[in-house]
Order: sequence, then structure tokens, then C-alpha cells
Amino acid sequence: MFESELLEKLYLAEKRSSAEIAKILDCSEHKVNYWLDKFKIPKRTISDAIYLKHNPNGDPFIVRTPASADEAMLWGLGLGLYWGEGNKRNKFSVRLGNTDPRMIRKFIEFLEKLFGINRQKLRFGLQIFSDMKPKEALNFWIKEVKVPISQFQKIIVTPARGIGTYKYKTRHGVLTVYYHNKKLRDIICNAIENI
Repeated sequence: MFESELLEKLYLAEKRSSAEIAKILDCSEHKVNYWLDKFKIPKRTISDAIYLKHNPNGDPFIVRTPASADEAMLWGLGLGLYWGEGNKRNKFSVRLGNTDPRMIRKFIEFLEKLFGINRQKLRFGLQIFSDMKPKEALNFWIKEVKVPISQFQKIIVTPARGIGTYKYKTRHGVLTVYYHNKKLRDIICNAIENI
């Protein structure tokens, strides 16, 4: 027979999985799940369990309330950028792509200052056209965004389009900044919904 205090300690306080608890208590996972249910200890969803496994020390970010007029402006700007330019269809990461390095830098500042994200956890995707030089475009973005090449994924090369303003705007390609965290993505999307 299990004690509810022990299960609460292992499952809720220590955030251990049913499988880990089964090993500790030398029993089946089924038995652990039975007693969790019997003691009415709410089970984590699969999504929550995966998130916890990847973030055992808690969220890798902190939601900060803007403390100054500048931070309030950055908050509004960051939400507006994500609303207009972000990829909200992806459910697992915050993604924003653009051709303007100032916009990318401002969005990174939004993530760093108002969510305390670690800049080293950012990833970048670069899409260029076939008439561009990949190394030249990559070097441009590394210099503009001030991150090492190790944070860049493989460059995607798309067949060149015609001439005109679009070609001028994309002379260095389209850079997408990624921060892989479903919970942060949901927080930002909910903030946009509440505007």
C-alpha cells in the first residue's frame, strides 16, 4: 500500500515521472498510476511531462512586467512584431522572420529584456535566393545580429525571383529567429489575444 504523502512528494514536489517512481519503489508503472488516481493526485498531460523533461529546473524564462515607459514600449513593439511577422501556426516555438536586421534585433531585445531568455538558446534560419552568395548573406546576419555561426541552421536556397523592390529588400535574405519553448509561445500568443 502506498502513502499519499510519499506519492505527492515524488510526483508533485520532485516532479518525477510514473516510470521513475516505479523504479524507486520497485513496482510497476501501472501500480503507481493506480495509486495516483486513487489518491486523486492530478496526472500531468503528455505535453506537460515532455516540457518538464526538457526543463527540469523550471521555465527557462521569466515573464517580467514592464517597469518603465521604455519597457512598456518594448512590450507593445514586441507583441506587434510577433503579431504581424511571427509564425503563430507553429505550436512549439516562438518564430519571427524578416529582412530588416533592426526588426530582428528589436525582437531579440524584447525576448531578452522582458522574458529573460538566454541569447545562446536562440536559433536562426536563413533563406536566400539562388542569385545570392550564401557566405556573404550569412556573414551579414552574423554581424548584424551579433551571434556565432553555431546558432545558425543550414541555409535554405530558393530559386531567384524577378527584379524589383522585393529583390532589393531581400538582398541579404530572410532571417528567422527561433526560440524553442511552447509555453513562452503560448504566453505571447495569449497576450496578443488579450489586446
